[in-house]
Amino acid sequence: MTNTTEPTTADLDARRAARRYPDRPIVAVLAVVVRGEHALIVQRAQQPNQGRWGFPGGVLELGETVAEGAMRELAEETGILAEPAGILDVHDAIHRDADGRVQFHYTLIAVRGIWRAGEGVAADDAAATAWASRADILAGLYPTFPTLLPLFNLALTQSG
Repeated sequence: MTNTTEPTTADLDARRAARRYPDRPIVAVLAVVVRGEHALIVQRAQQPNQGRWGFPGGVLELGETVAEGAMRELAEETGILAEPAGILDVHDAIHRDADGRVQFHYTLIAVRGIWRAGEGVAADDAAATAWASRADILAGLYPTFPTLLPLFNLALTQSG
Protein backbone atom coordinates (compact mmCIF):
# COMPACT_ATOMS: atom_id res chain seq x y z
CA MET A 1 0.00 0.00 0.00
CA THR A 2 2.46 2.66 1.07
CA ASN A 3 5.23 3.08 -1.47
CA THR A 4 8.75 2.78 -0.04
CA THR A 5 10.16 5.48 -2.32
CA GLU A 6 9.30 9.12 -1.80
CA PRO A 7 7.25 10.64 -4.62
CA THR A 8 8.98 13.34 -6.63
CA THR A 9 7.58 16.85 -7.05
CA ALA A 10 6.54 15.85 -10.58
CA ASP A 11 4.70 12.80 -9.16
CA LEU A 12 2.84 14.99 -6.66
CA ASP A 13 1.96 17.59 -9.31
CA ALA A 14 0.64 14.85 -11.62
CA ARG A 15 -1.43 13.37 -8.77
CA ARG A 16 -2.97 16.77 -7.97
CA ALA A 17 -3.67 17.47 -11.66
CA ALA A 18 -5.46 14.11 -11.99
CA ARG A 19 -7.82 15.11 -9.18
CA ARG A 20 -9.05 18.22 -11.03
CA TYR A 21 -12.25 17.77 -13.04
CA PRO A 22 -12.78 14.18 -11.89
CA ASP A 23 -15.34 11.88 -13.48
CA ARG A 24 -16.47 10.70 -10.01
CA PRO A 25 -16.03 11.77 -6.38
CA ILE A 26 -12.69 11.01 -4.73
CA VAL A 27 -12.90 9.29 -1.33
CA ALA A 28 -10.77 10.98 1.32
CA VAL A 29 -10.40 10.42 5.05
CA LEU A 30 -9.82 12.70 8.03
CA ALA A 31 -8.39 11.72 11.41
CA VAL A 32 -10.06 13.61 14.27
CA VAL A 33 -7.95 13.07 17.38
CA VAL A 34 -8.96 14.78 20.62
CA ARG A 35 -6.75 14.71 23.71
CA GLY A 36 -8.39 16.32 26.72
CA GLU A 37 -9.97 19.54 25.46
CA HIS A 38 -7.62 19.87 22.47
CA ALA A 39 -7.79 18.48 18.94
CA LEU A 40 -4.84 17.83 16.67
CA ILE A 41 -4.93 20.04 13.58
CA VAL A 42 -2.50 20.52 10.72
CA GLN A 43 -1.73 23.44 8.47
CA ARG A 44 -1.96 22.48 4.79
CA ALA A 45 1.38 22.78 2.99
CA GLN A 46 -0.02 22.35 -0.53
CA GLN A 47 -2.83 23.68 -2.68
CA PRO A 48 -5.75 23.52 -2.59
CA ASN A 49 -6.21 25.37 0.71
CA GLN A 50 -2.52 25.94 1.42
CA GLY A 51 -2.09 27.66 4.78
CA ARG A 52 -5.50 26.68 6.16
CA TRP A 53 -5.82 24.45 9.20
CA GLY A 54 -7.81 21.23 9.32
CA PHE A 55 -7.70 17.68 10.51
CA PRO A 56 -4.96 15.43 9.09
CA GLY A 57 -6.15 13.44 6.12
CA GLY A 58 -5.90 12.51 2.51
CA VAL A 59 -7.08 10.22 -0.25
CA LEU A 60 -8.00 6.65 0.62
CA GLU A 61 -5.72 4.12 -1.03
CA LEU A 62 -6.94 1.05 -2.88
CA GLY A 63 -7.22 -1.96 -0.58
CA GLU A 64 -7.29 -0.11 2.75
CA THR A 65 -10.30 0.44 4.97
CA VAL A 66 -11.51 3.92 5.89
CA ALA A 67 -10.11 3.46 9.43
CA GLU A 68 -6.73 2.24 8.12
CA GLY A 69 -6.52 5.15 5.69
CA ALA A 70 -7.33 7.77 8.33
CA MET A 71 -4.75 6.38 10.76
CA ARG A 72 -2.14 6.10 7.96
CA GLU A 73 -2.68 9.73 6.96
CA LEU A 74 -2.47 10.78 10.62
CA ALA A 75 0.87 9.00 11.05
CA GLU A 76 2.28 10.26 7.72
CA GLU A 77 1.37 13.90 8.36
CA THR A 78 2.09 14.12 12.09
CA GLY A 79 3.88 11.03 13.41
CA ILE A 80 0.99 10.54 15.86
CA LEU A 81 -0.33 7.06 16.51
CA ALA A 82 -4.01 6.61 17.29
CA GLU A 83 -6.58 3.86 17.40
CA PRO A 84 -9.64 4.27 15.15
CA ALA A 85 -12.87 4.61 17.14
CA GLY A 86 -15.64 4.95 14.58
CA ILE A 87 -16.88 7.29 11.90
CA LEU A 88 -17.91 10.79 13.04
CA ASP A 89 -19.37 12.20 9.83
CA VAL A 90 -19.34 12.15 6.03
CA HIS A 91 -19.10 15.43 4.14
CA ASP A 92 -18.95 16.30 0.43
CA ALA A 93 -16.47 19.00 -0.58
CA ILE A 94 -17.49 20.13 -4.06
CA HIS A 95 -15.93 23.09 -5.87
CA ARG A 96 -17.19 24.34 -9.21
CA ASP A 97 -15.30 26.57 -11.64
CA ALA A 98 -16.66 29.80 -13.16
CA ASP A 99 -18.49 27.77 -15.83
CA GLY A 100 -20.22 25.61 -13.22
CA ARG A 101 -18.16 22.49 -14.00
CA VAL A 102 -17.12 20.36 -11.02
CA GLN A 103 -13.44 21.13 -10.54
CA PHE A 104 -13.03 19.10 -7.33
CA HIS A 105 -15.32 16.63 -5.56
CA TYR A 106 -14.11 14.88 -2.43
CA THR A 107 -16.26 12.71 -0.20
CA LEU A 108 -14.60 13.21 3.20
CA ILE A 109 -15.07 10.56 5.86
CA ALA A 110 -14.09 11.77 9.34
CA VAL A 111 -12.81 9.02 11.64
CA ARG A 112 -12.41 9.58 15.36
CA GLY A 113 -9.01 8.50 16.62
CA ILE A 114 -8.01 7.74 20.20
CA TRP A 115 -4.54 9.19 20.82
CA ARG A 116 -1.91 6.61 21.75
CA ALA A 117 1.52 8.20 21.15
CA GLY A 118 3.33 11.23 19.73
CA GLU A 119 3.09 14.98 20.07
CA GLY A 120 2.84 15.91 16.41
CA VAL A 121 5.59 16.79 13.95
CA ALA A 122 4.71 18.29 10.56
CA ALA A 123 5.55 15.95 7.68
CA ASP A 124 4.21 14.94 4.27
CA ASP A 125 1.41 17.41 3.33
CA ALA A 126 1.46 19.28 6.67
CA ALA A 127 3.36 22.56 7.14
CA ALA A 128 2.69 22.67 10.91
CA THR A 129 0.77 20.86 13.64
CA ALA A 130 -1.02 22.15 16.74
CA TRP A 131 -3.13 20.86 19.61
CA ALA A 132 -5.89 23.50 19.52
CA SER A 133 -8.79 24.13 21.87
CA ARG A 134 -12.29 25.25 20.88
CA ALA A 135 -11.40 28.67 22.33
CA ASP A 136 -8.34 28.87 20.04
CA ILE A 137 -10.51 28.10 17.01
CA LEU A 138 -13.25 30.54 18.04
CA ALA A 139 -10.63 33.26 18.65
CA GLY A 140 -9.46 32.86 15.05
CA LEU A 141 -5.93 31.76 15.96
CA TYR A 142 -6.06 29.19 13.16
CA PRO A 143 -7.80 29.90 9.81
CA THR A 144 -9.84 26.70 9.53
CA PHE A 145 -12.38 24.99 7.33
CA PRO A 146 -16.08 25.57 8.24
CA THR A 147 -16.47 21.85 8.99
CA LEU A 148 -13.68 21.79 11.61
CA LEU A 149 -15.56 23.10 14.63
CA PRO A 150 -18.66 20.89 14.16
CA LEU A 151 -16.39 17.81 13.83
CA PHE A 152 -14.38 18.92 16.87
CA ASN A 153 -17.63 19.28 18.87
CA LEU A 154 -18.85 15.87 17.71
CA ALA A 155 -15.54 14.23 18.69
CA LEU A 156 -15.68 15.90 22.14
CA THR A 157 -19.16 14.49 22.80
CA GLN A 158 -18.01 10.99 21.81
CA SER A 159 -14.77 10.96 23.80
CA GLY A 160 -15.50 10.28 27.35
